[in-house]
Amino acid sequence: MYPENMVSAGPYTLRRAVEADADAVARACDDPETAQFLPVMPSPYTREDALNWINGISRETWEGGGADYAIIEPDTGEFLGAAGLKAPDRFGNSEVGYWVAPWARGRGVATVATRALAELAFTQGVPRVSLLADVENIASQRVAYAAGFRREGVLRGASGRRDRSRADVVCFARLASDPGDAIRPYLPFLPGGELTDGVVRLTPLTLADAGDYNATVSLPDIYARRVPPEPPRYAESEERCRYARHRWLAGFAAEMAIRDAVTGEYAGDIQLANVVPPLEQAMIGYGLRPEFRGRGLVTRAVDLLADWAFTHTRLRRLIAGTAPDNAGSQRVLERAGFVQEVLVKGLLPGPDGTRVDDIQWSRTR
Repeated sequence: MYPENMVSAGPYTLRRAVEADADAVARACDDPETAQFLPVMPSPYTREDALNWINGISRETWEGGGADYAIIEPDTGEFLGAAGLKAPDRFGNSEVGYWVAPWARGRGVATVATRALAELAFTQGVPRVSLLADVENIASQRVAYAAGFRREGVLRGASGRRDRSRADVVCFARLASDPGDAIRPYLPFLPGGELTDGVVRLTPLTLADAGDYNATVSLPDIYARRVPPEPPRYAESEERCRYARHRWLAGFAAEMAIRDAVTGEYAGDIQLANVVPPLEQAMIGYGLRPEFRGRGLVTRAVDLLADWAFTHTRLRRLIAGTAPDNAGSQRVLERAGFVQEVLVKGLLPGPDGTRVDDIQWSRTR
């Protein structure tokens, strides 16, 4: 069904892997980052494993109607990675997959190969090409967006991990009728990976923050102001931190740790959530550990986040809400340039079935 040799993929070419590729394949696949999200790949990975892929697994893919390509730098013949298409299912749909050698990362290799394979599949009559990525595999999700694949949802527990646990998987797809243009994330990642003014640092939440995050949001005076007003289970906090970069890339929320810029200590959290692209609006929320209060860290964090949002996203309006008796949070918002707009009666759930009024604030571009 698919041509075996010299498929053009922008500056690279795709061809069927041969035994001469075995050493490069083994070296690439023995890299922990390559193997991390490919649990069926042997680890450690040897030259014999590479030959088994070339002469066995890959051969079966070709004979079954799919394709397994080596990605090659045409001028030098250097092996850069691999990309392939599964055989069409009973509805004619296919799935694309890829991995890139450590020495070729950061060059757009996977994006170019994925786009080329999707277009090749469409020329063969395939109506839909899907792409699946572990929820923690942010690099692969960025490839999907850049290759014009739309995010469709999360498949819970759809894949395995090397530790025998189950992994949630993000499903992307591109239809033959889709334009295929690169999809730009509504919330880009932070320039340089963080925001700082020299006193406070904002860094994306990660799984390593789960303990500090859970301890902070479990404080009674913090969870009482959240929705719902109850302490989270640790598993919920862990999942929130594990999913944080995925939700960021998907445009749902930008969730960050507030840190002391000098010591790096975790001081609290701040997030841009409830993102509404048609309104170009999002909501800011935050919480701070008691030992860091009174130093103006939250005001600085809100300023940093607002400046980033108005400079690097299409957002034009940021909102926040406070309970009428939350004078501390109101002072933070006033100092950060927010203005009070309206009091909404009984908007928020309170303890024991009560309702709490909400003072709403805004800061505009």
